[in-house]
Amino acid sequence: MTNRAVALDRKLFAKVASTGGPRAERVLPCLSEAADHGKVWGMCAALLATAGDRAARRGALRGSGALAIASLLGNTLGKDLTRRRRPDLTGVPRGRRLTRLPHTTSFPSGHAASAAAFATGVTMECPRAGLVVVPLAAAVAFSRVYTGVHHLSDVLAGAALGVGAAAATCHWWPRTGPDAGEPRERHRVRVPALPGGKGLYVVVNRHSGARVPGRQSSADRIRALLPRAEILEPGDGQELTDVLRTAARSAEREGGALGVCGGDGTVGAAAVVARARSLPLAVFAGGTHNHFAKDVGVAEFTDTVRAVRNGTAIHADLATASPRITFLNTFSLGAYPELVRLRERWEKRVGKPVASLLALLRVLPAARPFTVTADGRPQRLWLLFAGNGVYEPAGLVPLRRPLLDEGLLDIRTVSAERRLARTRLIAAAALGTLGQSRVYRVRHTRSLTLTPGTDAGSIAYDGEATDAPAELTLGKGSGGIDVYSP
Repeated sequence: MTNRAVALDRKLFAKVASTGGPRAERVLPCLSEAADHGKVWGMCAALLATAGDRAARRGALRGSGALAIASLLGNTLGKDLTRRRRPDLTGVPRGRRLTRLPHTTSFPSGHAASAAAFATGVTMECPRAGLVVVPLAAAVAFSRVYTGVHHLSDVLAGAALGVGAAAATCHWWPRTGPDAGEPRERHRVRVPALPGGKGLYVVVNRHSGARVPGRQSSADRIRALLPRAEILEPGDGQELTDVLRTAARSAEREGGALGVCGGDGTVGAAAVVARARSLPLAVFAGGTHNHFAKDVGVAEFTDTVRAVRNGTAIHADLATASPRITFLNTFSLGAYPELVRLRERWEKRVGKPVASLLALLRVLPAARPFTVTADGRPQRLWLLFAGNGVYEPAGLVPLRRPLLDEGLLDIRTVSAERRLARTRLIAAAALGTLGQSRVYRVRHTRSLTLTPGTDAGSIAYDGEATDAPAELTLGKGSGGIDVYSP
Protein backbone atom coordinates (compact mmCIF):
# COMPACT_ATOMS: atom_id res chain seq x y z
CA MET A 1 0.00 0.00 0.00
CA THR A 2 1.12 3.59 -0.63
CA ASN A 3 1.95 5.92 2.26
CA ARG A 4 -1.21 7.93 1.55
CA ALA A 5 -3.36 4.79 1.65
CA VAL A 6 -1.74 3.65 4.90
CA ALA A 7 -2.33 7.07 6.45
CA LEU A 8 -5.99 7.04 5.38
CA ASP A 9 -6.39 3.53 6.77
CA ARG A 10 -5.06 4.62 10.16
CA LYS A 11 -7.20 7.75 10.17
CA LEU A 12 -10.38 5.78 9.49
CA PHE A 13 -9.43 3.15 12.07
CA ALA A 14 -8.96 5.87 14.69
CA LYS A 15 -12.30 7.40 13.71
CA VAL A 16 -14.12 4.09 14.26
CA ALA A 17 -12.24 3.58 17.55
CA SER A 18 -13.52 6.91 18.85
CA THR A 19 -17.18 6.19 18.02
CA GLY A 20 -19.75 3.82 19.41
CA GLY A 21 -21.84 3.42 22.51
CA PRO A 22 -22.85 0.94 25.22
CA ARG A 23 -25.24 -0.98 22.96
CA ALA A 24 -22.66 -1.42 20.21
CA GLU A 25 -20.04 -2.53 22.75
CA ARG A 26 -22.42 -5.25 23.97
CA VAL A 27 -23.48 -6.51 20.53
CA LEU A 28 -20.63 -6.15 18.04
CA PRO A 29 -17.85 -8.00 19.93
CA CYS A 30 -20.23 -10.91 20.58
CA LEU A 31 -21.27 -10.96 16.92
CA SER A 32 -17.64 -10.89 15.81
CA GLU A 33 -16.77 -13.89 17.98
CA ALA A 34 -19.93 -15.73 16.89
CA ALA A 35 -18.60 -15.55 13.33
CA ASP A 36 -15.36 -17.36 14.30
CA HIS A 37 -14.87 -20.43 12.09
CA GLY A 38 -18.09 -19.57 10.22
CA LYS A 39 -20.34 -20.64 13.14
CA VAL A 40 -22.99 -17.98 12.55
CA TRP A 41 -23.14 -18.82 8.83
CA GLY A 42 -23.45 -22.52 9.58
CA MET A 43 -26.48 -21.76 11.75
CA CYS A 44 -27.96 -19.55 9.04
CA ALA A 45 -27.43 -22.26 6.44
CA ALA A 46 -29.11 -24.83 8.66
CA LEU A 47 -32.12 -22.55 9.21
CA LEU A 48 -32.48 -21.84 5.50
CA ALA A 49 -32.12 -25.52 4.61
CA THR A 50 -34.70 -26.75 7.12
CA ALA A 51 -37.21 -23.91 7.36
CA GLY A 52 -37.01 -22.32 3.91
CA ASP A 53 -38.35 -23.18 0.50
CA ARG A 54 -36.38 -24.53 -2.44
CA ALA A 55 -34.81 -21.16 -3.26
CA ALA A 56 -33.69 -20.77 0.36
CA ARG A 57 -32.15 -24.26 0.34
CA ARG A 58 -30.31 -23.46 -2.86
CA GLY A 59 -29.12 -20.21 -1.30
CA ALA A 60 -27.82 -22.04 1.75
CA LEU A 61 -25.90 -24.43 -0.48
CA ARG A 62 -24.43 -21.76 -2.75
CA GLY A 63 -23.57 -19.55 0.22
CA SER A 64 -21.80 -22.40 1.99
CA GLY A 65 -19.82 -23.26 -1.13
CA ALA A 66 -18.82 -19.63 -1.63
CA LEU A 67 -17.77 -19.39 2.02
CA ALA A 68 -15.54 -22.45 1.64
CA ILE A 69 -13.81 -20.93 -1.40
CA ALA A 70 -13.36 -17.54 0.26
CA SER A 71 -12.00 -19.09 3.47
CA LEU A 72 -9.51 -21.20 1.56
CA LEU A 73 -8.21 -18.26 -0.46
CA GLY A 74 -8.35 -15.61 2.27
CA ASN A 75 -6.98 -17.55 5.22
CA THR A 76 -4.20 -19.32 3.33
CA LEU A 77 -2.98 -17.63 0.17
CA GLY A 78 -4.05 -14.09 1.08
CA LYS A 79 -2.56 -13.94 4.55
CA ASP A 80 0.58 -15.86 3.62
CA LEU A 81 1.32 -13.51 0.74
CA THR A 82 0.85 -10.19 2.56
CA ARG A 83 1.92 -10.82 6.19
CA ARG A 84 0.35 -7.55 7.32
CA ARG A 85 0.44 -6.81 11.05
CA ARG A 86 -2.73 -6.28 13.07
CA PRO A 87 -3.71 -2.72 14.06
CA ASP A 88 -2.37 -1.08 17.21
CA LEU A 89 -5.06 -1.44 19.91
CA THR A 90 -3.90 1.57 21.93
CA GLY A 91 -6.86 3.74 20.86
CA VAL A 92 -9.49 0.98 21.11
CA PRO A 93 -11.51 1.00 24.37
CA ARG A 94 -11.02 -2.16 26.41
CA GLY A 95 -14.76 -2.80 26.58
CA ARG A 96 -14.98 -3.56 22.91
CA ARG A 97 -11.83 -5.67 22.51
CA LEU A 98 -12.23 -9.38 21.82
CA THR A 99 -11.55 -11.85 24.62
CA ARG A 100 -9.37 -13.93 22.29
CA LEU A 101 -7.24 -11.87 19.92
CA PRO A 102 -6.39 -13.52 16.58
CA HIS A 103 -2.77 -14.56 15.99
CA THR A 104 -2.87 -14.65 12.18
CA THR A 105 -1.86 -11.78 9.93
CA SER A 106 -4.32 -9.02 9.14
CA PHE A 107 -4.87 -8.82 5.36
CA PRO A 108 -7.45 -9.72 4.14
CA SER A 109 -10.17 -10.11 6.75
CA GLY A 110 -11.26 -13.75 6.75
CA HIS A 111 -14.43 -12.90 8.66
CA ALA A 112 -15.40 -10.25 6.08
CA ALA A 113 -14.61 -12.62 3.23
CA SER A 114 -16.76 -15.39 4.72
CA ALA A 115 -19.60 -12.99 5.53
CA ALA A 116 -19.66 -11.46 2.05
CA ALA A 117 -19.33 -14.84 0.35
CA PHE A 118 -22.21 -16.41 2.27
CA ALA A 119 -24.48 -13.38 1.98
CA THR A 120 -23.85 -12.99 -1.75
CA GLY A 121 -24.39 -16.69 -2.41
CA VAL A 122 -27.67 -16.68 -0.51
CA THR A 123 -28.89 -13.51 -2.22
CA MET A 124 -28.10 -14.87 -5.70
CA GLU A 125 -30.59 -17.70 -5.15
CA CYS A 126 -33.06 -16.20 -2.66
CA PRO A 127 -33.17 -12.37 -2.58
CA ARG A 128 -35.71 -12.25 0.23
CA ALA A 129 -33.37 -14.25 2.49
CA GLY A 130 -30.64 -11.85 1.47
CA LEU A 131 -32.62 -9.00 3.05
CA VAL A 132 -31.81 -10.60 6.42
CA VAL A 133 -28.40 -12.10 5.73
CA VAL A 134 -26.75 -9.09 4.03
CA PRO A 135 -27.23 -6.68 7.00
CA LEU A 136 -25.93 -9.41 9.32
CA ALA A 137 -22.88 -9.87 7.09
CA ALA A 138 -22.27 -6.10 7.01
CA ALA A 139 -22.45 -5.99 10.81
CA VAL A 140 -19.92 -8.83 11.11
CA ALA A 141 -17.56 -7.09 8.68
CA PHE A 142 -17.84 -3.76 10.52
CA SER A 143 -17.31 -5.47 13.88
CA ARG A 144 -13.80 -6.48 12.79
CA VAL A 145 -12.79 -2.82 12.58
CA TYR A 146 -14.87 -1.84 15.61
CA THR A 147 -13.13 -4.41 17.84
CA GLY A 148 -9.72 -3.34 16.58
CA VAL A 149 -8.56 -6.55 14.91
CA HIS A 150 -8.60 -5.28 11.30
CA HIS A 151 -7.94 -2.16 9.29
CA LEU A 152 -10.80 -0.97 7.09
CA SER A 153 -8.84 -1.95 3.97
CA ASP A 154 -8.56 -5.52 5.32
CA VAL A 155 -12.34 -5.67 5.57
CA LEU A 156 -12.97 -4.16 2.15
CA ALA A 157 -10.50 -6.55 0.53
CA GLY A 158 -12.09 -9.49 2.34
CA ALA A 159 -15.57 -8.43 1.24
CA ALA A 160 -14.41 -8.15 -2.38
CA LEU A 161 -12.86 -11.62 -2.13
CA GLY A 162 -16.13 -13.01 -0.75
CA VAL A 163 -18.25 -11.52 -3.53
CA GLY A 164 -15.82 -12.91 -6.09
CA ALA A 165 -15.97 -16.37 -4.50
CA ALA A 166 -19.77 -16.34 -4.71
CA ALA A 167 -19.62 -15.33 -8.38
CA ALA A 168 -17.11 -18.12 -9.02
CA THR A 169 -19.59 -20.75 -7.85
CA CYS A 170 -21.55 -20.12 -11.07
CA HIS A 171 -18.69 -21.83 -12.93
CA TRP A 172 -19.55 -25.13 -11.25
CA TRP A 173 -23.23 -24.52 -10.57
CA PRO A 174 -25.05 -22.36 -13.15
CA ARG A 175 -27.84 -20.25 -11.78
CA THR A 176 -31.37 -21.30 -12.75
CA GLY A 177 -33.39 -18.49 -11.17
CA PRO A 178 -35.72 -16.22 -13.15
CA ASP A 179 -32.93 -13.75 -13.91
CA ALA A 180 -30.25 -16.33 -14.69
CA GLY A 181 -30.49 -15.61 -18.40
CA GLU A 182 -32.71 -14.08 -21.01
CA PRO A 183 -35.17 -16.59 -22.51
CA ARG A 184 -34.99 -17.17 -26.23
CA GLU A 185 -38.02 -16.09 -28.24
CA ARG A 186 -40.45 -18.92 -28.94
CA HIS A 187 -42.37 -19.39 -32.15
CA ARG A 188 -46.00 -18.58 -31.41
CA VAL A 189 -48.95 -20.05 -33.30
CA ARG A 190 -52.68 -19.37 -33.17
CA VAL A 191 -55.06 -22.12 -32.17
CA PRO A 192 -58.79 -22.13 -31.41
CA ALA A 193 -59.76 -20.10 -28.35
CA LEU A 194 -62.14 -22.20 -26.28
CA PRO A 195 -63.93 -20.06 -23.65
CA GLY A 196 -65.03 -22.22 -20.76
CA GLY A 197 -63.41 -25.18 -22.52
CA LYS A 198 -66.15 -25.68 -25.12
CA GLY A 199 -64.82 -28.08 -27.76
CA LEU A 200 -62.00 -29.32 -25.50
CA TYR A 201 -61.95 -33.04 -24.76
CA VAL A 202 -59.63 -33.86 -21.88
CA VAL A 203 -58.46 -37.40 -21.12
CA VAL A 204 -57.37 -37.73 -17.50
CA ASN A 205 -55.05 -40.55 -16.46
CA ARG A 206 -56.04 -40.98 -12.82
CA HIS A 207 -53.07 -43.28 -12.22
CA SER A 208 -50.54 -40.52 -12.97
CA GLY A 209 -48.84 -38.54 -10.22
CA ALA A 210 -49.42 -38.76 -6.48
CA ARG A 211 -52.87 -38.24 -4.99
CA VAL A 212 -52.90 -35.62 -2.22
CA PRO A 213 -55.38 -36.49 0.59
CA GLY A 214 -58.15 -33.92 0.91
CA ARG A 215 -57.39 -32.34 -2.47
CA GLN A 216 -59.75 -32.38 -5.42
CA SER A 217 -59.01 -34.94 -8.10
CA SER A 218 -57.44 -33.67 -11.30
CA ALA A 219 -60.69 -34.29 -13.19
CA ASP A 220 -62.73 -32.25 -10.70
CA ARG A 221 -60.21 -29.38 -10.77
CA ILE A 222 -60.36 -29.21 -14.57
CA ARG A 223 -64.18 -29.28 -14.49
CA ALA A 224 -64.18 -26.36 -12.06
CA LEU A 225 -61.77 -24.34 -14.22
CA LEU A 226 -63.30 -25.24 -17.59
CA PRO A 227 -66.96 -26.17 -16.97
CA ARG A 228 -67.78 -26.60 -20.69
CA ALA A 229 -64.97 -29.07 -21.37
CA GLU A 230 -65.66 -32.79 -21.72
CA ILE A 231 -63.67 -34.88 -19.24
CA LEU A 232 -62.95 -38.55 -19.96
CA GLU A 233 -61.29 -40.97 -17.55
CA PRO A 234 -60.31 -44.44 -18.79
CA GLY A 235 -62.02 -47.08 -16.71
CA ASP A 236 -60.69 -50.45 -15.66
CA GLY A 237 -59.91 -52.54 -18.71
CA GLN A 238 -59.91 -49.54 -21.08
CA GLU A 239 -56.78 -48.70 -23.00
CA LEU A 240 -55.59 -45.12 -22.69
CA THR A 241 -54.89 -44.85 -26.43
CA ASP A 242 -58.43 -45.98 -27.27
CA VAL A 243 -59.93 -43.26 -25.06
CA LEU A 244 -57.54 -40.69 -26.56
CA ARG A 245 -58.63 -41.62 -30.10
CA THR A 246 -62.30 -41.34 -29.13
CA ALA A 247 -61.70 -37.92 -27.60
CA ALA A 248 -59.73 -36.79 -30.66
CA ARG A 249 -62.52 -37.77 -33.06
CA SER A 250 -65.04 -35.77 -31.01
CA ALA A 251 -62.73 -32.75 -30.82
CA GLU A 252 -62.13 -32.90 -34.58
CA ARG A 253 -65.86 -32.85 -35.30
CA GLU A 254 -66.32 -29.73 -33.16
CA GLY A 255 -63.22 -27.95 -34.42
CA GLY A 256 -61.81 -27.99 -30.89
CA ALA A 257 -58.77 -29.49 -29.23
CA LEU A 258 -57.53 -32.60 -27.46
CA GLY A 259 -56.57 -32.26 -23.80
CA VAL A 260 -54.59 -34.62 -21.59
CA CYS A 261 -53.81 -34.76 -17.89
CA GLY A 262 -51.00 -37.01 -16.76
CA GLY A 263 -47.26 -37.51 -16.74
CA ASP A 264 -44.84 -37.37 -19.64
CA GLY A 265 -45.68 -40.89 -20.83
CA THR A 266 -49.39 -40.06 -20.95
CA VAL A 267 -48.74 -36.73 -22.67
CA GLY A 268 -46.54 -38.48 -25.23
CA ALA A 269 -49.34 -40.88 -26.13
CA ALA A 270 -51.76 -37.96 -26.49
CA ALA A 271 -49.28 -36.06 -28.67
CA VAL A 272 -49.15 -38.93 -31.18
CA VAL A 273 -52.95 -38.99 -31.41
CA ALA A 274 -53.16 -35.19 -31.68
CA ARG A 275 -50.63 -35.13 -34.52
CA ALA A 276 -52.51 -37.84 -36.41
CA ARG A 277 -55.69 -35.68 -36.30
CA SER A 278 -53.89 -32.32 -36.71
CA LEU A 279 -55.36 -31.16 -33.41
CA PRO A 280 -53.85 -28.72 -30.93
CA LEU A 281 -53.01 -30.26 -27.57
CA ALA A 282 -53.81 -28.84 -24.12
CA VAL A 283 -51.52 -30.31 -21.46
CA PHE A 284 -52.50 -30.36 -17.79
CA ALA A 285 -49.49 -31.21 -15.62
CA GLY A 286 -50.75 -34.23 -13.73
CA GLY A 287 -47.61 -36.35 -13.38
CA THR A 288 -44.80 -36.48 -10.87
CA HIS A 289 -42.19 -34.38 -12.67
CA ASN A 290 -44.02 -32.97 -15.74
CA HIS A 291 -40.89 -32.14 -17.71
CA PHE A 292 -42.70 -31.42 -20.99
CA ALA A 293 -45.38 -29.28 -19.34
CA LYS A 294 -42.71 -27.16 -17.64
CA ASP A 295 -40.84 -26.64 -20.91
CA VAL A 296 -44.10 -25.59 -22.60
CA GLY A 297 -44.85 -23.15 -19.78
CA VAL A 298 -47.88 -24.88 -18.29
CA ALA A 299 -46.55 -26.12 -14.95
CA GLU A 300 -49.92 -25.26 -13.32
CA PHE A 301 -53.48 -26.01 -14.44
CA THR A 302 -54.22 -22.29 -14.45
CA ASP A 303 -51.47 -21.75 -17.05
CA THR A 304 -53.18 -24.18 -19.42
CA VAL A 305 -56.60 -22.67 -18.74
CA ARG A 306 -55.36 -19.18 -19.60
CA ALA A 307 -53.88 -20.40 -22.88
CA VAL A 308 -57.06 -22.33 -23.79
CA ARG A 309 -59.22 -19.26 -23.19
CA ASN A 310 -56.93 -17.01 -25.24
CA GLY A 311 -56.05 -19.45 -28.02
CA THR A 312 -52.25 -19.05 -27.67
CA ALA A 313 -49.79 -21.87 -28.36
CA ILE A 314 -46.28 -22.84 -29.38
CA HIS A 315 -45.14 -25.48 -31.85
CA ALA A 316 -43.29 -28.54 -30.56
CA ASP A 317 -41.39 -31.29 -32.37
CA LEU A 318 -42.00 -34.96 -31.75
CA ALA A 319 -38.94 -37.20 -31.86
CA THR A 320 -38.95 -40.85 -32.92
CA ALA A 321 -36.65 -43.77 -32.19
CA SER A 322 -38.51 -46.34 -34.28
CA PRO A 323 -41.95 -46.61 -35.90
CA ARG A 324 -43.41 -47.56 -32.52
CA ILE A 325 -41.42 -45.23 -30.24
CA THR A 326 -42.16 -41.50 -30.09
CA PHE A 327 -40.70 -39.34 -27.33
CA LEU A 328 -41.37 -35.78 -26.19
CA ASN A 329 -38.38 -35.31 -23.90
CA THR A 330 -35.56 -37.81 -23.69
CA PHE A 331 -34.27 -41.16 -24.92
CA SER A 332 -31.38 -43.01 -23.31
CA LEU A 333 -29.22 -46.13 -23.20
CA GLY A 334 -27.11 -47.31 -20.29
CA ALA A 335 -26.96 -45.80 -16.81
CA TYR A 336 -28.79 -42.56 -17.60
CA PRO A 337 -32.30 -43.63 -16.44
CA GLU A 338 -30.96 -44.58 -12.99
CA LEU A 339 -28.97 -41.34 -12.90
CA VAL A 340 -32.16 -39.35 -13.54
CA ARG A 341 -34.16 -41.34 -10.99
CA LEU A 342 -31.70 -40.61 -8.20
CA ARG A 343 -31.27 -37.00 -9.26
CA GLU A 344 -35.01 -36.39 -9.12
CA ARG A 345 -35.19 -38.00 -5.68
CA TRP A 346 -32.54 -35.67 -4.24
CA GLU A 347 -32.90 -32.46 -6.26
CA LYS A 348 -35.55 -30.84 -4.03
CA ARG A 349 -33.16 -30.97 -1.10
CA VAL A 350 -29.88 -29.93 -2.70
CA GLY A 351 -30.71 -28.62 -6.19
CA LYS A 352 -30.33 -30.36 -9.53
CA PRO A 353 -26.61 -29.79 -10.18
CA VAL A 354 -25.48 -31.12 -6.80
CA ALA A 355 -28.03 -33.94 -6.94
CA SER A 356 -26.72 -34.91 -10.37
CA LEU A 357 -23.15 -35.10 -9.09
CA LEU A 358 -24.24 -37.22 -6.12
CA ALA A 359 -26.24 -39.49 -8.43
CA LEU A 360 -23.20 -39.81 -10.69
CA LEU A 361 -21.09 -40.90 -7.71
CA ARG A 362 -23.73 -43.50 -6.83
CA VAL A 363 -24.49 -44.86 -10.31
CA LEU A 364 -21.20 -44.98 -12.19
CA PRO A 365 -19.24 -47.28 -9.84
CA ALA A 366 -21.90 -49.98 -10.24
CA ALA A 367 -22.62 -49.38 -13.95
CA ARG A 368 -21.50 -51.60 -16.80
CA PRO A 369 -20.31 -50.24 -20.15
CA PHE A 370 -22.09 -51.29 -23.33
CA THR A 371 -21.36 -51.34 -27.03
CA VAL A 372 -23.28 -49.45 -29.68
CA THR A 373 -22.70 -48.51 -33.28
CA ALA A 374 -23.64 -44.87 -33.88
CA ASP A 375 -23.85 -43.75 -37.52
CA GLY A 376 -21.60 -46.64 -38.47
CA ARG A 377 -18.96 -46.03 -35.79
CA PRO A 378 -18.60 -48.70 -33.07
CA GLN A 379 -18.31 -47.21 -29.58
CA ARG A 380 -18.14 -48.38 -26.00
CA LEU A 381 -20.10 -46.12 -23.68
CA TRP A 382 -21.23 -45.70 -20.12
CA LEU A 383 -24.36 -43.86 -21.18
CA LEU A 384 -26.07 -42.26 -24.16
CA PHE A 385 -28.65 -39.49 -23.85
CA ALA A 386 -30.74 -38.00 -26.65
CA GLY A 387 -32.96 -34.98 -26.03
CA ASN A 388 -35.85 -33.92 -28.24
CA GLY A 389 -34.51 -30.42 -28.78
CA VAL A 390 -31.46 -28.62 -27.45
CA TYR A 391 -31.29 -28.63 -23.66
CA GLU A 392 -29.54 -26.12 -21.42
CA PRO A 393 -27.03 -26.13 -19.83
CA ALA A 394 -24.62 -28.33 -21.79
CA GLY A 395 -23.32 -30.18 -18.72
CA LEU A 396 -24.60 -33.28 -16.98
CA VAL A 397 -27.77 -31.48 -15.86
CA PRO A 398 -30.08 -30.89 -18.85
CA LEU A 399 -32.62 -28.61 -17.20
CA ARG A 400 -34.71 -26.88 -19.84
CA ARG A 401 -35.38 -26.35 -23.55
CA PRO A 402 -35.74 -22.72 -24.61
CA LEU A 403 -37.19 -23.88 -27.96
CA LEU A 404 -39.12 -27.02 -28.82
CA ASP A 405 -39.19 -26.81 -32.61
CA GLU A 406 -35.54 -26.41 -33.70
CA GLY A 407 -35.52 -29.75 -35.50
CA LEU A 408 -32.43 -30.92 -33.59
CA LEU A 409 -31.54 -33.76 -31.25
CA ASP A 410 -29.29 -33.14 -28.25
CA ILE A 411 -26.87 -36.10 -28.08
CA ARG A 412 -24.68 -36.59 -24.99
CA THR A 413 -22.40 -39.56 -24.43
CA VAL A 414 -19.89 -40.74 -21.83
CA SER A 415 -17.14 -42.81 -23.38
CA ALA A 416 -15.86 -45.99 -21.74
CA GLU A 417 -12.92 -46.29 -24.14
CA ARG A 418 -10.45 -44.10 -22.27
CA ARG A 419 -8.58 -45.07 -19.12
CA LEU A 420 -10.16 -44.01 -15.83
CA ALA A 421 -13.13 -42.65 -17.77
CA ARG A 422 -15.48 -42.63 -14.79
CA THR A 423 -12.98 -40.94 -12.49
CA ARG A 424 -12.23 -38.32 -15.13
CA LEU A 425 -15.93 -37.69 -15.68
CA ILE A 426 -16.64 -37.19 -11.98
CA ALA A 427 -13.62 -34.90 -11.62
CA ALA A 428 -14.67 -32.84 -14.65
CA ALA A 429 -18.23 -32.55 -13.32
CA ALA A 430 -16.97 -31.39 -9.92
CA LEU A 431 -14.48 -28.91 -11.37
CA GLY A 432 -16.82 -27.52 -14.02
CA THR A 433 -14.59 -28.56 -16.93
CA LEU A 434 -16.93 -30.91 -18.80
CA GLY A 435 -16.63 -28.72 -21.87
CA GLN A 436 -12.95 -29.72 -22.14
CA SER A 437 -13.42 -33.38 -21.18
CA ARG A 438 -12.42 -36.09 -23.66
CA VAL A 439 -14.81 -38.49 -21.93
CA TYR A 440 -18.01 -36.45 -22.18
CA ARG A 441 -19.33 -35.37 -25.58
CA VAL A 442 -22.25 -33.14 -26.62
CA ARG A 443 -23.43 -32.64 -30.19
CA HIS A 444 -26.59 -31.51 -31.97
CA THR A 445 -27.84 -33.36 -35.01
CA ARG A 446 -31.00 -34.00 -36.98
CA SER A 447 -30.78 -37.80 -36.89
CA LEU A 448 -28.70 -40.62 -35.43
CA THR A 449 -28.74 -44.31 -36.38
CA LEU A 450 -27.96 -46.70 -33.52
CA THR A 451 -27.27 -50.42 -33.49
CA PRO A 452 -27.14 -51.43 -29.82
CA GLY A 453 -24.96 -54.38 -28.84
CA THR A 454 -26.28 -57.37 -26.96
CA ASP A 455 -24.97 -55.84 -23.72
CA ALA A 456 -26.92 -52.57 -24.14
CA GLY A 457 -29.87 -53.80 -22.08
CA SER A 458 -33.06 -51.74 -22.19
CA ILE A 459 -33.80 -48.31 -23.56
CA ALA A 460 -35.71 -45.61 -21.72
CA TYR A 461 -37.83 -42.79 -23.11
CA ASP A 462 -40.07 -40.31 -21.30
CA GLY A 463 -40.14 -42.47 -18.18
CA GLU A 464 -40.97 -45.68 -20.07
CA ALA A 465 -38.58 -48.61 -20.54
CA THR A 466 -38.43 -51.40 -23.13
CA ASP A 467 -35.94 -53.83 -24.64
CA ALA A 468 -33.59 -52.33 -27.20
CA PRO A 469 -34.48 -53.31 -30.79
CA ALA A 470 -31.82 -54.42 -33.26
CA GLU A 471 -31.59 -50.98 -34.85
CA LEU A 472 -32.89 -47.53 -34.03
CA THR A 473 -32.97 -44.30 -35.99
CA LEU A 474 -33.41 -41.26 -33.81
CA GLY A 475 -34.91 -38.30 -35.63
CA LYS A 476 -37.84 -35.94 -35.85
CA GLY A 477 -41.20 -37.27 -36.94
CA SER A 478 -43.06 -35.73 -39.84
CA GLY A 479 -44.57 -32.54 -38.47
CA GLY A 480 -45.10 -31.71 -34.84
CA ILE A 481 -47.94 -30.48 -32.68
CA ASP A 482 -49.30 -27.15 -31.50
CA VAL A 483 -49.43 -27.03 -27.72
CA TYR A 484 -51.45 -24.48 -25.75
CA SER A 485 -49.06 -22.15 -23.93
CA PRO A 486 -49.82 -18.80 -22.24
